[in-house]
Amino acid sequence: MRSEARVVVIGGGVVGTGTLYHLARKGWSDVVLIERRELTSGSTWHAAGLLPLFNMSYSVGRIHEYSVALYATLQEETGQDVGFRRVSNIRLARTRDRWDEYMYYKNIADTLGVRVEVLTPAQVKEIWPLCETDGLVGAIRHPDDGYIQPADLTQAFAIGARARGAEIHRFTTVTGIARTADGRWRVETDKGAITCEHVVCATGNFARRTGAMIGLDIPVIPVEHQYIVTEPHPEIVARHRQGLPEMGVLRESDSGWYMREEAGGLILGPYEAGAPCCYVDGPDASSEYELFQEELERLGPHIEAAIARVPAFGEVGVKKVYNGAIAYTPDGSPIIGPAWDLPNFWLNEGHSFGVTAAGGAGWQLAEWIVDGEPTIDMGGVDPRRFGPHATRGYLKAKNEEAYANVFTVHYPDEERAAARPLRRSPVHDRMAALGAVFGCVYGWERPNWFAPGGYGLDEADLAKEDVLLAENHPPPKAGERPRERWSFRRSNYFAHVGNEVRRVHEAVGIQDLGAFAKYEVSGPGAEAWLDRILANRLPQKTGRIGLTHMLAQNGGVRAEFTVFREGPERFYLVGMGSAERHDFDYLSKLRPRDGSVDLARVTTQIGVLGLAGPHAREVLQSVTDTDLSNAAFPWLTGRTIDVGVANAKALRVNFVGELGFELHVPVEMTAYVFDLLMQAGTPFGIAPYGVRAMDSMRLEKSYRVLPRELSIEYAALESGLDRFVRLDKGDFIGREALLARQARGFANRFVTLEVYDVGDADARGNEALLRGGEIVGRATSGGFGWRTGKSLALGMVRPDLGEIGTELDIVILGRPHRCMVIGESPFDPENARLRG
Repeated sequence: MRSEARVVVIGGGVVGTGTLYHLARKGWSDVVLIERRELTSGSTWHAAGLLPLFNMSYSVGRIHEYSVALYATLQEETGQDVGFRRVSNIRLARTRDRWDEYMYYKNIADTLGVRVEVLTPAQVKEIWPLCETDGLVGAIRHPDDGYIQPADLTQAFAIGARARGAEIHRFTTVTGIARTADGRWRVETDKGAITCEHVVCATGNFARRTGAMIGLDIPVIPVEHQYIVTEPHPEIVARHRQGLPEMGVLRESDSGWYMREEAGGLILGPYEAGAPCCYVDGPDASSEYELFQEELERLGPHIEAAIARVPAFGEVGVKKVYNGAIAYTPDGSPIIGPAWDLPNFWLNEGHSFGVTAAGGAGWQLAEWIVDGEPTIDMGGVDPRRFGPHATRGYLKAKNEEAYANVFTVHYPDEERAAARPLRRSPVHDRMAALGAVFGCVYGWERPNWFAPGGYGLDEADLAKEDVLLAENHPPPKAGERPRERWSFRRSNYFAHVGNEVRRVHEAVGIQDLGAFAKYEVSGPGAEAWLDRILANRLPQKTGRIGLTHMLAQNGGVRAEFTVFREGPERFYLVGMGSAERHDFDYLSKLRPRDGSVDLARVTTQIGVLGLAGPHAREVLQSVTDTDLSNAAFPWLTGRTIDVGVANAKALRVNFVGELGFELHVPVEMTAYVFDLLMQAGTPFGIAPYGVRAMDSMRLEKSYRVLPRELSIEYAALESGLDRFVRLDKGDFIGREALLARQARGFANRFVTLEVYDVGDADARGNEALLRGGEIVGRATSGGFGWRTGKSLALGMVRPDLGEIGTELDIVILGRPHRCMVIGESPFDPENARLRG
């Protein structure tokens, strides 16, 4: 075994070998894979090998698309038959909500270039004659989907990697990982040590144990998954003898199971509630090709539903029940990318659909390691989307929940209940008493909207259909009725959000913004450092505020910050709460090591209240002696003020396009300031507003957000950030790449769209934009603008179609609507209310 390598990949399953293969394919031949036993001996060997292209995550969808296309080529390249069977995949819909989900997904697929066919029940019967079609609304079919043999796929990756110079060491156990004095990594094994530049952790069930070697709490814990293999069925055997095609993969999502043919019989894989986490602290050191005792009682309702849909399944005996571990994360998507705090340590873990993702995950990780950036937006799978709140107990609760919800309808406004409430601001209970219906981001509870006192929904309002997976609302507290029905359409909260917007627009509203991420940057090198990493000019005067972006090396957008200059050498940065670990990790790794810059994360030390509306100044002025007049305290100004007997950083900014202030308050004073403002605002009709009202108002201002309108895939100027990217200020991260992309010509242009003839469903983002039946772009956000009275969408289109007045079509839940490009900021385009 060599003593030095460029990269060491730990883990010899399909994910690890897929990473090794792509590193070698990128031209890095001095790469090594270490596997403690035989290749595939963890979870890969017992995987069912399905290749589902269906995924509501953009990042995961791109990864799966690449994998399936790659797998069709591997046998020709490596000589290894991978058992790829492109038999298609049919997903059945029994409810209208499920059909809405499929139609919404089809937009994602269309914009990705993934083929999806819409089937009638009769067409389902033609393809799957053993399937009963009573009660079906319809189905969608992926003709390019199918299944593969996971062990053979792993061997193909290994063959392809070795052919390019990579080494694989089986039966070699990693015993320790440590940094060297020169900043590299030393991987200790029972057969010697390897010093390397990069380490990739792809250890599956052992992820938490591997992470513990370097003090990294990797947010992965496996869950038990069972599937049943039957004896051959005479009708299936007869079909094979007749040379008829395989019926393909069948999924009845509303009953939570998948089914496919296997050796003349059938495989049934249910996803049941109550499946437990396993290997919480990692498997036993001697674990190899391990399964758990089957627990068929848990599968009973799913088995019954499967027999009702495919009676043949109940007509043959059971050959084998597999109950094995599959890795999970709290949201069910894998973690692919850099570890936080540790340079050149990479994670490729948490793959609940590892066979499908292995190719794409290896592809993007190799791009990231070799070139410094991925080529697609990886935000949905970035390891840093989980923070320190993702503790062992949190993971157990959330991972079991994620498993149980694999087949539930993935509503865009869904808020899952496990491990909540966890992170609460000091005004959480006050917001709850005022009717807050909470959502959760990065573990923080945030009011989504506010229900009137005593408001609740009855069974008739919820109208659940008679299927196994019928939940369409969050579970209420004891003694309360549900207050929200999830939907792809305008739901019961729609009018209440409108009332919140009107209150902000006509009077004054208050919002809990404590989940914002907050950072302090100071020191003699602070200004020069921030100027190098941010694309906009920094505020030059103390007390001024600027909106700034950190670009990726390719000229796309990585992060966004509001920067408040507190002094000559002191800056206060506010960023997205959900991106706190991601952004702080980049800031930390970029910070100079010469002691000239101090960087502190102060999120939990500072609460934030937003005050917005035409009476916001009057309310705040009544509780402070600081002159808040427009002349003394203009837009984009900040200073520390007294609020009653408390103090706050008052920033004259907001995300709703009205006169307003953000008050950044010592966290222990937040409740006091809130009570004071509520009392002072009573004559003006003050009331709280939530995230959904804020989102409606930001659409009317054409405000961009990550990862929708802003992304590493879109050059910053494609996203319309001309005012915030100062190409003439000197060098900064991404500048040269942005100039090069500008010289080549951009592929996209940011637009604001008015959508016509809308009934009960607005755009939400990911909808296809068409011109003459051809896809020419995609919506990135959408909703109803209550101040303008218009259904709106933001999006990216082909540059020649971005002129005001251009007419396009947008497909919403399967129905095309006419839309038109309109001017930016349809509400108050001159910003008179912000500046007033």
